[in-house]
Amino acid sequence: MTQPVRRIIHIDMDAFYASVEQRDNPALRGRPVAVGRSQERGVVAAASYEARPFGVRSAMPSLLAQRRCPQLVFVPPRFEVYRAVSAQIHAIFARYTPLIQPLSLDEAYLDITHPLIRRASATAIAQEIRAAILAETGLTASAGISYNKFLAKLASDHNKPNGQFVIPPGAGQDFVAPLPVSAFHGIGPATARRMNALGIQTGADLRAFPLETLRQHFGKAAAFYHGIAHGEDTRPVEPDRPRKSLGKETTFDQDLTHDHDLSEALRTLAEKVWSGCEKRGLSGRTITLKLRHADFSQLTRSVSRQTPVRDQADLLQAGLYLLRPLLPLQKPVRLLGITVSSLCGLQDAGGAEQLSLLPAI
Repeated sequence: MTQPVRRIIHIDMDAFYASVEQRDNPALRGRPVAVGRSQERGVVAAASYEARPFGVRSAMPSLLAQRRCPQLVFVPPRFEVYRAVSAQIHAIFARYTPLIQPLSLDEAYLDITHPLIRRASATAIAQEIRAAILAETGLTASAGISYNKFLAKLASDHNKPNGQFVIPPGAGQDFVAPLPVSAFHGIGPATARRMNALGIQTGADLRAFPLETLRQHFGKAAAFYHGIAHGEDTRPVEPDRPRKSLGKETTFDQDLTHDHDLSEALRTLAEKVWSGCEKRGLSGRTITLKLRHADFSQLTRSVSRQTPVRDQADLLQAGLYLLRPLLPLQKPVRLLGITVSSLCGLQDAGGAEQLSLLPAI
């Protein structure tokens, strides 16, 4: 019995954070809006479509965004609101399929090969989902529809905002051929530069490269690159992907130069990380400290333990264990972060730690 052609939808909310702010504050509608903080160390978390013609983009330093668009309105983020709206949107997805793989608060893959609600086509389901999102949240979404995840994500960018696009079976290879490899989801900037240096600029160039030659340069990832160049991607939609880590980091408004200030900043981060662990019922055995200096040089230090972190004080103790060898500070610090990984259930974190902190491999 032949397997049915997969039908995958990638839903991507349009300028999600900024659109929520414009929805909730009519005075912001039609104006260039950046979600983020306008301080010297601020970063744009999201930009409205009115801001984008000025070159304002997410992850851009706030000062640069302000220079490019002097009339830009900065709005502080409200992540609790974004999470609540995201939950509304995911409840809509769940009417159509249990196979939902979130990528972030504002985008997800849906496998509707066997939908819970029958419709004439995947296109019709995508249209219905987008209409429901608009009716129930007041926000617009874009959709990409295809026979695999890679193509569905490419397609969702094709008619943004508030549109959708289909790449049907048999059309994937031709669709991919003229696109720059830097536009491919799964090929980051560093890999794209390496490909460019090899003469691989487009999907067609990548397709022409023999798989064995790709393996020599890109190892295990070569098979994936070779596949997407041919419009192929066998990855399933994974609704229950386990988290690999929980962490927080902060960029300081002013560089920290005193050991005490850095320790207090770590205390605050440990509190936030442990709060996230408790909400999700998770702990972990590996703790990683990240420190970035004012000159952008960076250090990471990790330890792995025999038993998981058991509470906030335990996490802070582990973080301070990693921080102390780096003190006294030799250079000002602009960013600090702490992450818990090798995750397990919080119920496994009981009992005393045996203080067997071993360097992580």
